Amino acid sequence: MRWRATILGLLGYVGLPYLLVQRLNLGLVREGQQRRKALALTFDDGPDPATTPAVLDALREAGARATFFVIAGRAQAHPDLIRRMLEEGHGVEAHAARHVHAWARTPWGAFLDPLRATRRVSAVKGRPVRLHRPPHGAYTLATVLGQRAAGVTGAHWSIEGRDWHPASTPDGVRQRVNALAFPGAVVVLHDAGPGARNTVPMLPDLLSDLKERGYALVPLEELDGAAPLSLRNLPRRLMRGVDRMFDRLAGTRPAGGRADNLFRVGLVRFPLSGITLQGGVPLPKGTPAAEFHVNNPLLVDLGLRRSLRLAREDFRDLARDLQTRPELQGAQVVFCLSALSPLLATLGFETHDLSPADTRRLRGWANVLRWAYGSDPRAPTPKLSVMSRGAFVARYGEGAALSGPWKKT
Repeated sequence: MRWRATILGLLGYVGLPYLLVQRLNLGLVREGQQRRKALALTFDDGPDPATTPAVLDALREAGARATFFVIAGRAQAHPDLIRRMLEEGHGVEAHAARHVHAWARTPWGAFLDPLRATRRVSAVKGRPVRLHRPPHGAYTLATVLGQRAAGVTGAHWSIEGRDWHPASTPDGVRQRVNALAFPGAVVVLHDAGPGARNTVPMLPDLLSDLKERGYALVPLEELDGAAPLSLRNLPRRLMRGVDRMFDRLAGTRPAGGRADNLFRVGLVRFPLSGITLQGGVPLPKGTPAAEFHVNNPLLVDLGLRRSLRLAREDFRDLARDLQTRPELQGAQVVFCLSALSPLLATLGFETHDLSPADTRRLRGWANVLRWAYGSDPRAPTPKLSVMSRGAFVARYGEGAALSGPWKKT
């Protein structure tokens, strides 16, 4: 009986907080909405007079603002750096009083740390701290209760730069953040400690990359829709996890290698029988094909009209993938099975009806997606949208004109 009580105690103290808070981020701020092309850069473990000024210089030069999660003792030792952060429009929030993983602390120590960090950082800042990010983003039940007692909201991230990893390099961190960046993302980097050796040299180039791609770089509290993840929004969070698992299993990747692309694409064998393309060209089952899927969170947040404009631009990346990704070289057609066929028809795709069995299966899945993302649960009839490889590359490949009502400006 004693071992059962021990296991139940560990599940309640570590297991459930790990699953619900640390992994799913329930109750934490982890990202904003995707309708505005903005993201929040956050920096942990500072301030450090040896490295933080270079981070601040790079942000100022780029006209970017960020959020710093600071260690209380370092903030008290370097109030001039905290003052500079605030004067230059950055957010300053609490990271820790002692930088120790929550699982390596006593329950009482894990409970007290958010209170102590919040109180001490607020005193240096001269105004109340509203957010707290524990070391390593790690949680126990005591951490959750400590945040509540301190009156702060937990803050996590949706993109980890991994600048702290021994195998990371400045260019590798830059490439990783560029590939994973999406509207509403919260990026975690470090302005002090081991991560600073990568972040400091690569930051000016990363800021230039993101600005060139049209991103506004804002403090976390100014990120549109950045709010604690609630039970109501949990299905959306879970569905994104399902998408990632599917992509790994199927070898599907974002078009252009960018997570903010509206489409994900992978090589498959064409799954349907009895399809004939316009012009009388048969499309046999098993033909190598590039199947694309829609980036559902981006589609929902942008709305259909803005998504149409973005689709024409992002199909250029997909056309480039057809020509450069080795696994897509043999794809003979580009297709999608979805309820978006009327929209895809305006972008040049043929539309074909599906069998009753395929229609029922795909309509059921479409209804699940609409429920998870809070859309109208009545999904239109799913259909096949398809275009030959040659026609797709001619329409969206290098040199194709961006004309018409969806031209991106």
